[in-house]
Amino acid sequence: MASIIQGYNYDIFISYRQKDNKLDSWVTEFVNQLKGELEATFKEDISIYFDENPHDGLLETHSVDKSLVDKLRCLIFIPIISQTYCDPNSFAWQHEFCVFNKLAKEDRFGRDIKLSSGNVASRILPVQIHDLDEDDKRLVESELGGFLRGIEFIYKESGVNRPLRSHEDHPDNNLNKTIYRNQINKAANAVKEIITALKKQRHQIEKTSKQENIVKPAPQKNLKYKIITGSLIAMLLIIIGIFLIPKLFNPSEEPEKSIAVLPFDNLSSDEEYAWFNDGITDVIINQLAKISDLRVVGRTSTLKFKGEKKSISEIGRELKVNYIIEGTIQRQKNRMRISVQLIRVLNESHIWSDIYDRDWNDIFEVQSDIAQRIANELKSVLSPEEKEAIQSSPTTNPEAYNLYLQGRLFWYMRTEEGLQKSVEFFTKAILIDTSYALAYAGLADAYFIQAYWGWIPWTEGVIESKELALKSLSIDKNLAEGHTVLGALLNYKEWKWEEARKEFQTALELNPNYVTAHHYYSELLSILRHNTEARNQINLALKLDPFVPVLHALSSRWYYYEGKFKESLDECRILEELDPDYFFRSNSWLEFYIYVKQKEDLKAVEALQKALNADSSQSNLMKNLYEKSGINGLLNWLIENELKKANPSSNNLALWYNMVGKKSEALNWLENRFANPDPGLANLNNNPDYDNLRSEPEFQNIIKKLGLSDYQNPK
Repeated sequence: MASIIQGYNYDIFISYRQKDNKLDSWVTEFVNQLKGELEATFKEDISIYFDENPHDGLLETHSVDKSLVDKLRCLIFIPIISQTYCDPNSFAWQHEFCVFNKLAKEDRFGRDIKLSSGNVASRILPVQIHDLDEDDKRLVESELGGFLRGIEFIYKESGVNRPLRSHEDHPDNNLNKTIYRNQINKAANAVKEIITALKKQRHQIEKTSKQENIVKPAPQKNLKYKIITGSLIAMLLIIIGIFLIPKLFNPSEEPEKSIAVLPFDNLSSDEEYAWFNDGITDVIINQLAKISDLRVVGRTSTLKFKGEKKSISEIGRELKVNYIIEGTIQRQKNRMRISVQLIRVLNESHIWSDIYDRDWNDIFEVQSDIAQRIANELKSVLSPEEKEAIQSSPTTNPEAYNLYLQGRLFWYMRTEEGLQKSVEFFTKAILIDTSYALAYAGLADAYFIQAYWGWIPWTEGVIESKELALKSLSIDKNLAEGHTVLGALLNYKEWKWEEARKEFQTALELNPNYVTAHHYYSELLSILRHNTEARNQINLALKLDPFVPVLHALSSRWYYYEGKFKESLDECRILEELDPDYFFRSNSWLEFYIYVKQKEDLKAVEALQKALNADSSQSNLMKNLYEKSGINGLLNWLIENELKKANPSSNNLALWYNMVGKKSEALNWLENRFANPDPGLANLNNNPDYDNLRSEPEFQNIIKKLGLSDYQNPK
């Protein structure tokens, strides 16, 4: 029976080793089940070639006749991948798998086609019935030029490696809970997706062909008209040539070398190593980030796509990058297998791929090689310093490295519990390797953030943090992470503004893609009232890592300082969607202040209820207060409640007193705030909420004590 697409002899060719069907006729059963599933999936009949006739002349023991090539002219090739299939000397591998791979690449559709979802699928659809040896898997992937992505029919139990049966004796024992019937359905649906895409592509090819064959009759024209028309066209071409021809000989501008490293897929059977994938992804990002010629998206934003079924094109558009790196990691004790590929977003073409089968001790060499190979493929020129930074190993101890990776993953959470965990892992890493500079820098940053949010005492936290930051730089003076956290401490604790600026600039010279350096530097620039530069730095950070909550929180606040309330509220909405808890902790009050400034009282009341997480009785109380006394009534109520607390907030009281027009009380609480400085004290230098107090001697005295007298004019 012919294929549903003209020019092909079968829709599906099923290739297998005869010995794989001898024990319980597994392959025959699979084919029959698939045929039945396809009948229930397609309106038309689908033809399958399956070598069930032992006298067909296509067995391994017989010679190949020309009829095989005709049978291989099919739409989809399904190899039954087993422990015996991946043998370069076998008939099925040599004369079916490899031959179809070559034929498909050369026919009118090509081997890889775009599905309606936007994903790219191969017309080779593997069905895997055994877990493969590493050499066999490498052989398949080498022939495919990419990862082996098959539909698994493997029964997984400790010490067992066999095909999944349709009627298992103990189906619950299967570690992956794979259900035979579901896998048959997946295979049929995959076939349908591919054939639907082929039909669509066929229509496009035929439509283009018809359009090319249409010959339009030329209208009759008189000679004079032809001469005039010809002269005008010639003149136009000359003009176009004068302006455009020089540009044709200039090389076209290359696309920006912007890259996102997607979270690597975990192929390890042991869940103990599941965290390792995110850690390796993070390290590859950091390695690439050291190359100034590249723009590398941060790990928080790429992590958003973990487990999402989006096409490379969709992810590229969302992250605004031209290249994507994806891969898989399989680790078992001291062995690891990392598969990685570089993909161009524009046409989803594979630029480079490789497979690393190594000992765990070789992890640093592998990471360095991946970064250098990608830089080479994108024609990025590495400076000697960048090459040295990529090739150097942060530690020689794999166990310490393991602990550091876990510490960073918890640090990225930026929660109280996550930071406590990160301290534990960084500390353990340092105990194993006392010269591990990155671990000292990570621990310094963990202490700083905990102290900033008040999760540990401010003074003790920053003292510990600075000691660790200096230790990291004494080991490695070219460590961007160490310079960044030191800059933050000089900024928020010591008020040494120019020294802090120097540390941030050094960090960004060492690693221009380091998001945290852009983040902290933006905060310093805002304090110094360098608003344009502060905006540039936060925008750069957002370009590098667009889905980080803290960056949107700062962006919202900087817009508020600039008087751009709409933009500030837009960023609040983004932040609330990304991380409601972080929004509540950092920016919920900002909405209230914006609506007060805009005199949108009802919205201000609603924002205040949200900021206080008010229950129904408290909400009713606030409504009644507003109806009686307006916004000032609410502010006075807030002041009264704050004063009743054992440790009232000087920051809140200074701001609220100023909002109700009580300057003297506001200045008193600002003096009190200076006597007990918090990390956000210096922000008042650029906060427009205190613009009415700037000329007051008491306010100027605080600015002088902060060392900010020279930074009064906004830029």
